[in-house]
Amino acid sequence: MCSDCKKSDLTLLDGIIDELGTDSGSLITVLQRAQEVYGYLPTDVMYAVAERLGVSPAHVMGVATFYTQFRLTPVGRHLIMLCKGTACHVNGADSIEKAVCGELGIKDGETTADGLFSLKTVACLGCCSLSPVMMIDEETYGSLTPASAVEIIKKIKEHESK
Repeated sequence: MCSDCKKSDLTLLDGIIDELGTDSGSLITVLQRAQEVYGYLPTDVMYAVAERLGVSPAHVMGVATFYTQFRLTPVGRHLIMLCKGTACHVNGADSIEKAVCGELGIKDGETTADGLFSLKTVACLGCCSLSPVMMIDEETYGSLTPASAVEIIKKIKEHESK
């Protein structure tokens, strides 16, 4: 076990493992579900998954760092995923990113000091006809301009302050 790991409630893994089993082939699904439960993949959770599935911690970490869907650090209350795929790039994703970063005071991969927003650029959100596009939580926003992206964020901030 990791000696300097944060202490997570590992009993939350029990239901996941009970449902999915201890076959090492279920590793990705177990990690997905663990991330749903914890909000990200804490190191001690990855060690516990390795132990329960009978694989090395290095293997679990390799999978968790290979796939961009996995987060190794906590994210803000609202996760902004900004598409940087070809269609979005051609239609102004860089200017959207600059505006969002300016509004939030963070860069890609960072979380605002108040823990409200995290920003992650992604290769594709699969919404090319709506480009440029971003997702905030489960909501998709398309045909963005720098001003409209900032306005969306301001509305969320306003709603959160109520």
